[in-house]
Amino acid sequence: METYQNILVVIDPIADEQKALKRAINLATCINANGKNKVNLTAFLSIFDFSYEMTTILSSDDRDVMRQSVIKDKELWLTSLINELKPDIDINCIVVWHNRPFEAIIERVIKDNYGLVIKGTHQHDKLKSVIFTPTDWHILRKCPCPVLLVKDHEWPIDGNIIAALNVGSDEAEHHSLNVKITEEAKQLAQLIQANVHLVNSFPGTPVNIAIEIPEFNSNEYNDTMLKHHEQAMIAHANKFDISIVNTHVEEGLPETVIEQIAAKIDAELVILGTIGRTGLSAALIGNTAEHVIDQLNCDVLALKPDGYVSPLQ
Repeated sequence: METYQNILVVIDPIADEQKALKRAINLATCINANGKNKVNLTAFLSIFDFSYEMTTILSSDDRDVMRQSVIKDKELWLTSLINELKPDIDINCIVVWHNRPFEAIIERVIKDNYGLVIKGTHQHDKLKSVIFTPTDWHILRKCPCPVLLVKDHEWPIDGNIIAALNVGSDEAEHHSLNVKITEEAKQLAQLIQANVHLVNSFPGTPVNIAIEIPEFNSNEYNDTMLKHHEQAMIAHANKFDISIVNTHVEEGLPETVIEQIAAKIDAELVILGTIGRTGLSAALIGNTAEHVIDQLNCDVLALKPDGYVSPLQ
């Protein structure tokens, strides 16, 4: 996990429990115990109060002083918060004044070359579902490094990690992302003592074809598609020494298949790609991303393909 030597954890200014910070400390502790280099862990808080900007009675310098005073208070609060957790590692604290949190986060990632961003999600008490903020989606789409969205599921010993793939495609982009996702899953599984499962979905017979061409054999088509993806999955699993028992190839939409498998094996983490065009390792942005990630009851690690450049860079 050499790429995770520099971790930025996003602090939630309104949450009673900082689950992202706890997950970051646990992960950093595991990496430190298994690696040669120590992890640099930074707790990052972006704050903004529009009322301070609208105080026309005060001069620009006075408003500056007020902002710095608020920042100082939050730094003390953050330090106290960290001390309460009694971590075994040193944690840096950064508090910035910024009216767009996602930009503040990504700019800091680019500036200090962070290898991982860890951020908590919000639980909606009434609906019992996770509510993703615009900040979450902006970070997923625009952050140049991997993003770990933390939910409430624990990371137990001998738990399960899902690597969401698109093994049926011959495109180089999908192939390289499949490799990256699988390698990431194996490294993390070794680190936190978990099992790797490979998941792949494939589309069924297009409805318009079945209607317009009566002689079209949809069952034969589905069987052919299933065999193609199963063979590709077996070949991919063999390359990474992953048991065939831990591979899952199902017909259906990505958001449906991944949710079902994650629930079935009680996955603690799903790893997926955020750039592409089709399949689970494709661009899970927009409706597909919202459906997949929003419905999962576990953490999500989103990876970018090699060569990705953030629009904010």
